[in-house]
Amino acid sequence: MLRHLFSIVLLIVCTSLSAQHTTKIMDATLVEEGFIFSNPPFKQCHASTVVQLSDGNLMAAWFGGTYERHPDVCIWGAIKSTDGWSQPVLLADGIMNDTLRYPTWNPVLFKTQSQELYLYYKVGPSPNDWWGMYKKSTDNGQTWSSAARFPDGLLGPIKNKPIYLGNGRIISPSSVENGDEWHAHMEVSDDDGQSWTKVPIDTSKGFKLIQPTLLTLSDGTILALMRSNQNCIVESRSTDNGNNWTVPQRTRLLNPNSGIDAVTLSSGLHVLVNNPAPSGKDWSDGRNKLYVMISADGENWQEVYKLEDNTLGEYSYPAIIETADGLVHITYTSNRSNIRHVVLKF
Repeated sequence: MLRHLFSIVLLIVCTSLSAQHTTKIMDATLVEEGFIFSNPPFKQCHASTVVQLSDGNLMAAWFGGTYERHPDVCIWGAIKSTDGWSQPVLLADGIMNDTLRYPTWNPVLFKTQSQELYLYYKVGPSPNDWWGMYKKSTDNGQTWSSAARFPDGLLGPIKNKPIYLGNGRIISPSSVENGDEWHAHMEVSDDDGQSWTKVPIDTSKGFKLIQPTLLTLSDGTILALMRSNQNCIVESRSTDNGNNWTVPQRTRLLNPNSGIDAVTLSSGLHVLVNNPAPSGKDWSDGRNKLYVMISADGENWQEVYKLEDNTLGEYSYPAIIETADGLVHITYTSNRSNIRHVVLKF
């Protein structure tokens, strides 16, 4: 009962604060929408990622299997050309030997400036015990290298894509889930993804924080928005190219401890995809609504498009990118049975 009352009070407060900023920035126009596949070779799927390939096509990946945590869960992918989405193909698995296999988790596709396409993912029995893996492709995802493991202490991007800074540095948003200890951190590369250094984020306030997504503000500040156990998105900032990060602070953005993603557009505007609700009694509560929000400064956000606005269901774990033509592509989990792809124009 107390938790329910707290959620209601938090919703009222956050709604009131958001209402202080009513100047409309921009509308979002639907260009295209649909599911990535039909008749898939798996029962459930989740945690998609999307990237534009060097040939202009799109590639998406996700994990799929009997259900999350089942050892048969693998990383699957598909490519979208002018003919539509290809059939899903298996990209990576967690097979260790003839008698042992683990589930795979949370793929992230990322293309480097040297045009290497990376598939980052995790392998292990649970988020408490998983480890980071990656594969590389030099032919736009047609073929892949053998799987390689990150060094101990590094996991790679945990859910959301890395970003490039103007000086060529890559910042990869990552985190650790170890029981009740959730800690977000960054992994930084100054050699185009060949090696990485871990940069911590101060968690002295006691927030459980995972799965950051990164925005670049007009003054060069890097804004990390993070999933938390606080019924809202939590933020941290860096003003020195990701070497140091501020103590995390609550934002006005409601979130039910669910995955988010965001992108800074070439225009300088910021776009966030979020489940705008507090958590409930069940883990999936609040994931029945999935909205697109936009901000000029990374602080004041407005809803501009409702991807999902339902009474029931799970619509979650979005991924968002801007393609070279200025369109915004979003993929997300649709009731664990498919991955939905939506294209918006701003």
